[in-house]
Amino acid sequence: MPKVLVSDPIDQAGLDILSQVAQVDVQTKLPPEELVKIVGEYDALMIRSGTKVTKEVIEAGQNLKIIGRAGVGVDNVDVPAATRRGIVVVNSPEGNTIAAAEHALAMMLSLSRYIPVADKSVKAGNWNRKAFTGVEVYKKTLGVVGLGKIGSHVATVARAMGMKLLAYDPFISVDRAEKLGCRLVDIDLLFREADYITLHLPKTPETTNIVNAKTLAAMKPTARLINCARGGIIDEVALAQALSEDEIAGAALDVYAEEPLGESPLRALDRKIILTPHLGASTEEAQVNVATDVAEQIRDVLLGLPARSAVNIPGLRAEVMEQMRPYLQLAETLGNLVGQLAGGRVESLNVQMQGELAQKDSQPVVIAALKGLLSHALQERVNYVNANIEAKERGIHVIETRDTDIKDYTGSLRLTAMGSLGEHSVSGVLLGGSEIRVTDIDEFPINVPPTDHMLFTLHRDMPGIIGKIGSLLGSFNVNIASMQVGRKIVRGDAVMVLSIDDPLPEGILDEITKVPGIRDAYTVDL
Repeated sequence: MPKVLVSDPIDQAGLDILSQVAQVDVQTKLPPEELVKIVGEYDALMIRSGTKVTKEVIEAGQNLKIIGRAGVGVDNVDVPAATRRGIVVVNSPEGNTIAAAEHALAMMLSLSRYIPVADKSVKAGNWNRKAFTGVEVYKKTLGVVGLGKIGSHVATVARAMGMKLLAYDPFISVDRAEKLGCRLVDIDLLFREADYITLHLPKTPETTNIVNAKTLAAMKPTARLINCARGGIIDEVALAQALSEDEIAGAALDVYAEEPLGESPLRALDRKIILTPHLGASTEEAQVNVATDVAEQIRDVLLGLPARSAVNIPGLRAEVMEQMRPYLQLAETLGNLVGQLAGGRVESLNVQMQGELAQKDSQPVVIAALKGLLSHALQERVNYVNANIEAKERGIHVIETRDTDIKDYTGSLRLTAMGSLGEHSVSGVLLGGSEIRVTDIDEFPINVPPTDHMLFTLHRDMPGIIGKIGSLLGSFNVNIASMQVGRKIVRGDAVMVLSIDDPLPEGILDEITKVPGIRDAYTVDL
């Protein structure tokens, strides 16, 4: 009989499911060295957030077939190490969706009616009704920033409550937003017009402190802000100042830049702010949901069935994965590249497999391309299993084409993204079976390896323009590692690709576009 190690507290409903097919050992609060010592005895490992499944743990788990995280994230699991070992990693991406959405709605209503401070007042022996005159949410405008599963549910409930809905999500289609009753707008307009703003974003370099002094100043003085998503997407010092100076009417936070919340000016704003200790997923139902969801997946994998929420590539035999891995990396890299070049909202992705690649199974390649396309916006939320679902939810139409006649390379891949800002395409190949080369940008021929930080320009092919860009970057202390130009005709349009050592400092891109002959410029971070 298989053996399952449960190393964090799990609801009994999950344990009961596992017991149907395996011997279940519950050993919580194991020191890392003890976990490494015993994990080799087990076929499956079930955890929550407490256990750190490091590369050492995975290497010691010689018999592990699956690692299950009873929750949304897998940041405490070395997923690449598990994938290399052929170990399926699963989580429960929807187990706490309702709990988190309901908490955001509860925070909004509590803010509107001063429930926490009114409760405190009555318990202190007071009866001051006039001090707690609230406002109704009916016919008010709710701005939803991020229309993923949680944001979508908040929008659905708020609409049923009679609220008007604005939404900002650059990766959601207009059709999808309209089906939810939302008017899709840019983020500046949303902050200016909304009476309530609820955040449902991952924390990424782009979303860190997305709510700051500037955005807070743009809000109505009667507006209220709710964050039950991720800490660090609000500048908490700026928020405290905005509240103390009556720039906005109130805020409710469940998550913070540092947890637990330490010394903070937010604590002093008794009436204007509600603070809860990261309770978004803390319902009895959510804990049961994530435990049963993950336990069922562990049970299925132990019975030889596929997992439904794997965060790496499920159901792919190790030898097949080894063969396909370079192509998957090529597809993901090109997807990431074309997604950043396209910018804005992508409506369709054409995946064209050429040469030898056209003879292989297309599904893993398409999923890898979608993962790359969405990864800049969604970060760790997107994986090889949910990439297709995330793309469908955002209204991205995928087209697959094959061309086995192309013989320039052993196998090549071309991705074309059509979006709200126009069309962009990239092509790439594998040299020597593993080295990725980008061979085409918007039909301009090039031959460059992708690097961490890249600058692309579309310009007129004219004397001196390359030198001007080099001089401009040098004046900002930007070091160029390599440079290549692709053109179709002499003195026509051309593309320049520069690999740079560090991310481009703020403001330089605007200066580049001012150079005579430069038609457009993009930065890409891979």
